[in-house]
Amino acid sequence: MEKNYLEINRNSWNAKVEPHLKSDFYFVDEFLNGRNSLNSIELELLGNIEGKKILHLQCHFGQDSISLSRLGAVVTGIDLSDKAIATARDLTKKCGTDTEFICSDVYDLPNVLNEKFDIVFTSYGTIGWLPDLDQWAQVIAHFLKPDGKFIMAEFHPVVWMFDDDFNRVAYNYFNEKPIIETYNGTYADPSADITQEYVMWNHPLAEVIQNLIKNNMTINDFQEFDWSPYPCFKHIVESEKGKWRIPQFGNHIPLVFALEAQKKSS
Repeated sequence: MEKNYLEINRNSWNAKVEPHLKSDFYFVDEFLNGRNSLNSIELELLGNIEGKKILHLQCHFGQDSISLSRLGAVVTGIDLSDKAIATARDLTKKCGTDTEFICSDVYDLPNVLNEKFDIVFTSYGTIGWLPDLDQWAQVIAHFLKPDGKFIMAEFHPVVWMFDDDFNRVAYNYFNEKPIIETYNGTYADPSADITQEYVMWNHPLAEVIQNLIKNNMTINDFQEFDWSPYPCFKHIVESEKGKWRIPQFGNHIPLVFALEAQKKSS
């Protein structure tokens, strides 16, 4: 495992905060005026969350966390990036919500937070930053109340097999080794004047599902989608309103998966 991956990735995400705040991708002005940042995929799995305690893992600067608060939940968002968390705290004040934010990496969170939750939530571009999904699932199970639910929406691992232009298979579907690369710009603003190293891991679906099962959770719902709610890949086009696809693949490959797992009561 890359020893200093946390430091490398924290620096990378800290560098993204300012260009992301200015980008159309994150529509911050509309968000401050009440626009919800959650998508139909995760909203359908979440259902009615009025009064539910939710832990949001890897929340970036908190738009989805604040959106969950606006729907009536009691929300704690966590993220590795200190700049993202500082921004999230500023946003929640501006939005008038009581969303709590904690700066922590996922694995260290049990040493930082002593609460139990009805729902643990994570979405879109999160698990690729984590080397060990067994430890990840342990953390989820640790924070869930008995019968509590884990809700996840994430980019499909098939997507990460391809090069950035989606011309060829460039990476292993399976978790072979850390992927250490340097990129210019960011998915929210390719023209952003930043160059950052990052460390990521590809996690196949079996790795996600089996580690949740191994850690005392039952899979209640699993879905795959041939579209993305975000235009965050090169050459992607909006083929229907709010549904983005890679033109040469059409609807032939999955771009997103989503699941609901439930912690066993005993």
